[in-house]
Amino acid sequence: MTDSKTHLLSPDSSPEDETPQQQQQQQQRTPLPRPPPFSLPFLTTLREKRTILASQSPRRRQILSLLGLPNLEIIPSQAAEDLPKTLEPYEYVLETATKKAQAVYEQEIQRANTEADEPALILAADTVVVDASTATILEKPRSEAEHIAMLKALRDAGDYHRVYTGMAAMAPLASARQPGYVLETAMEETRVRFDPEVSDEMILAYVRTREGADKAGGYGLQGLGSVLVDRIEGSWDNVVGLPLRAAVKLMEKVLVRADDDDRLEQEGLVGDSEEEDEDE
Repeated sequence: MTDSKTHLLSPDSSPEDETPQQQQQQQQRTPLPRPPPFSLPFLTTLREKRTILASQSPRRRQILSLLGLPNLEIIPSQAAEDLPKTLEPYEYVLETATKKAQAVYEQEIQRANTEADEPALILAADTVVVDASTATILEKPRSEAEHIAMLKALRDAGDYHRVYTGMAAMAPLASARQPGYVLETAMEETRVRFDPEVSDEMILAYVRTREGADKAGGYGLQGLGSVLVDRIEGSWDNVVGLPLRAAVKLMEKVLVRADDDDRLEQEGLVGDSEEEDEDE
C-alpha cells in the first residue's frame, strides 16, 4: 500500500498553483519592511551624534527608542535625590531632573577631553505620584507593607491622584561661550483615578507580582497595574515615566538654542570678539 499523501506545494509547482489559503499563509510569513525613521531635522542631526538618557528606567529607554536614535546611550545619574518633600510637586520633579542632567553633563564633559566625543544632548527625567487627598509625594514603595498601604490609599481616596514628570535637557553651545551649555526644562501632569471597587485581594495579588515595586506610586500603567485604574486624564506615557510628545518638544527647543553661532553673527558679537583678539 502506497502513501497517498503528497506535498501541498511540490518543487515543480508555481505560485499560480497555490490555493488562496496557501498564498495568505506565505504572505503572513514574509516579514514587513522596516518603517522609515521619524524624520525631523533635529532628530536627523542627533542620529549622527551622542545622545544620553540620564536614567536607568527601562520604560523611559523604551519610549525614547521610538525616535530611532542609533547612538542613544544610557548613563544613569549618580546625583542624590534628597530634595525635601515639602516642595511643590512640580518644583520637586523639575529640580531633581535638573540635578540628574547636570551631574551627567559634568561627568561627560570631563570624559570628552580624553575618552569620548562631547554629547550632543542629555535628557533626564523624574516622576512622582501625588496623593491628592493628603498632598503627599509618593515615590517607590520601600516594603511590601508600604506598597499595599500606598495602593489602598490611592483606591480609597475616591478621587484622581496626580502624576508629575519633570524633564531637563542639556546641550553644549556651538559657540562655547559661557556657561558652555543650554538647559531647558518641562513638566507634564496627568490625573489618574483608581477603580474604587478594586478589592484588597487584588491589591495584594498585584503587590506580590513585584511589578510596581520599582515604580513611583507603586503601579505600572503599562502592565498589570492597569487593572487598578479606572480612567486617566492627560498623557498616558507620562504615567509610564516619559511623556514623549513633551520630550520631543523639549529636545528640539534645547538644540535650537544651542546652535547659537548664527545669533552671535546677527548680534555682531563674533566680529567684536575677532577685533578684540586682533587688538591683543
